[in-house]
Amino acid sequence: MCGIMSAMTEVSSLTGRLLVASPALADPNFDRAVVLLLDHDEEGSLGVVLNRPTPVGVGDILLPWAPLAGDPGVVFQGGPVSLDSALGVAVVPGDESLSPGSRLRSGRGDPIGWRRVHGAIGLVDLEAPPELLAAALGSLRIFAGYSGWGPGQLEEELKTGAWYVVESEPGDVSSPEPEGLWRAVLRRQRSRLAMIATYPDDPSLN
Repeated sequence: MCGIMSAMTEVSSLTGRLLVASPALADPNFDRAVVLLLDHDEEGSLGVVLNRPTPVGVGDILLPWAPLAGDPGVVFQGGPVSLDSALGVAVVPGDESLSPGSRLRSGRGDPIGWRRVHGAIGLVDLEAPPELLAAALGSLRIFAGYSGWGPGQLEEELKTGAWYVVESEPGDVSSPEPEGLWRAVLRRQRSRLAMIATYPDDPSLN
């Protein structure tokens, strides 16, 4: 097992982790952003911003899914790419120890219409009938658009210090106070990153 793990590339190991924007990141699309990486390999990266709620209610665009959406029950802007498309990310409680490499066991436990990404976090097939998932989902977020990076692009941004990479927790997806998620994620780190949570907002970005 150790040999297999050591052979994994650093790129593939970041799926399911959080990218937390550093104060030095100048792109306004990602100011104080917390991005959940849903896919990350040599072909590029894809994720959603967890702390960009919009004024649009889930019921306004996906009425059947509205009862399953957690508070606040609004659509989140997942990133600047394909804003006319929707992604569903949901937590299925229990069996969080299953890793992406353990998906062979998912035939028994994972609900139809939900694909595990990392631990208890997975992608929802929004074309599936919501009632198939209603009993299984612990929380659901709907995202308009996503954040994308081409091959090697995210790695270059990491080298420049634009992002901090930290472990995700299932509660990050369903935080009832998404505006405070950037500080909350940094504050729980057992490192110098916890101090960055007190970093003052840059007036020039307001």
